[in-house]
Amino acid sequence: MDKANFVDYIRIFCRSGKGGAGSMHFAHTKYNAMAGPDGGDGGRGGHIILRGNTQLWTLLHLRYYKHVHAEDGENGSGSNCTGRSGKDIIIEVPLGTIAKDAETGEVEAEILEHGQEYIWLPGGIGGRGNTFFKSPTNQTPEHAQPGEMGREGYKYLELKVLADVGLVGFPNAGKSTLLSSISAARPKIANYAFTTLTPQLGIVPYRGDQSFCMADLPGIIEGAAEGKGLGHRFLRHIERNSVLLFMIPADSENHKKEFDILHHELEKYNPELLHKRMIIAVSKSDMLDDELKEEISKELPENIPHMFISSVTNTGIVELKDSLWEALNTKVEAE
Repeated sequence: MDKANFVDYIRIFCRSGKGGAGSMHFAHTKYNAMAGPDGGDGGRGGHIILRGNTQLWTLLHLRYYKHVHAEDGENGSGSNCTGRSGKDIIIEVPLGTIAKDAETGEVEAEILEHGQEYIWLPGGIGGRGNTFFKSPTNQTPEHAQPGEMGREGYKYLELKVLADVGLVGFPNAGKSTLLSSISAARPKIANYAFTTLTPQLGIVPYRGDQSFCMADLPGIIEGAAEGKGLGHRFLRHIERNSVLLFMIPADSENHKKEFDILHHELEKYNPELLHKRMIIAVSKSDMLDDELKEEISKELPENIPHMFISSVTNTGIVELKDSLWEALNTKVEAE
């Protein structure tokens, strides 16, 4: 997905509809000029609703949608007629979208399923007409309620990519090459840092008709948790991945140090990320002999499975897909 077409952060001003005023009206019939109150209630103001849509992968369609105003409810009228409710506004968002209040930063909603709806800003309630206030002791109430005001304020929509597997590694670790070799995704590949500037998603076919989703995330650098490099712009996407695949190139000067830096940056950003399933893939391993593979294996953590792969020669790719599939479909035991 081209950088210009991937938008994962939007600030918009929202205002739900005002409720319609209740009617203060008295009935006048042919044979009874004082038939009593018959003022109807006001209509509800329009809601602003978020709805999940699996066909969307970005917030691009909302880029120039800076002000969202729902319709006001209509006023009530005589003959106990209730005013029409204001039309709701439905904002379609990709799965993984988080809605926040711009002032407090409070998370107000998370959209994780297709068709899931959340009333983000409820419309104002319509006012009661004077019929509602009729009682045995007050047969001719001469008041009705005004409609309730709608809600308004600046809001944030933030997308965290939903993928089964997230590729984690330094720039030029071979993440984009792997994704392009095992899926139909075509991320930009070049021999310089930060080739990938936005998350790239690919559907990886597995045995039979099965598949899983893999995300190529922009590379980490040391200090990413403090905002260096692409910083938080990409780290938040890792939170939605079920399995983390650490990519460490075979030609790295220090494989253990590279993994430790990646691991440490995730821990500083969000310690809960360390509870996810992890697999280490040593990429570009077609240049290694058995002796070098054994030396590298000794450097890597014993408690995290690792394997040697080459996206160019397809070495170890089938075994990698098997390991990822097993990790995705094995229940995590409660600690």
